[in-house]
Amino acid sequence: MRHLLAVLPALILATAAQASTIAYGARVGMELTIVKKTGIGSTHASILAKHNRRKAGVFCREYGHDFTKDCIDAEMKSPLHFEITANCKTGKFTTFYGANMLFQGRNEGTDVTTDYLITSIDDNVVLDGSGASGYDYTLEQFKALCPNRVK
Repeated sequence: MRHLLAVLPALILATAAQASTIAYGARVGMELTIVKKTGIGSTHASILAKHNRRKAGVFCREYGHDFTKDCIDAEMKSPLHFEITANCKTGKFTTFYGANMLFQGRNEGTDVTTDYLITSIDDNVVLDGSGASGYDYTLEQFKALCPNRVK
């Protein structure tokens, strides 16, 4: 029994450390906690996530230099879609902002300097890799849904 009590806190810490997050934006703390993954790598891949108050606090403190509860409450109300989906065969996927995207594979010889081509279907614009385009966290979301397509 004493051995179990000694090991239990370590198991709890290990489980908490394994809680997975995924970025919805480029700034520090802009992360959601993954609740459920289904069909990863398939034509019906899905990730369900939720806001995380601790991460919202990190965003407020580190990015906004705002230490108030009001900032955290406002960040928790960010208008997001908490489920992202993908058809890993076609490359079509959605983001936490509700955008419809198309992953087109490795970039081979275009003017865009990114490793992979991702097009916003809604705007018919190729993400250019700049912070403003959201390329990094958009690629992270696709990679979480379709890990075998991004190598």
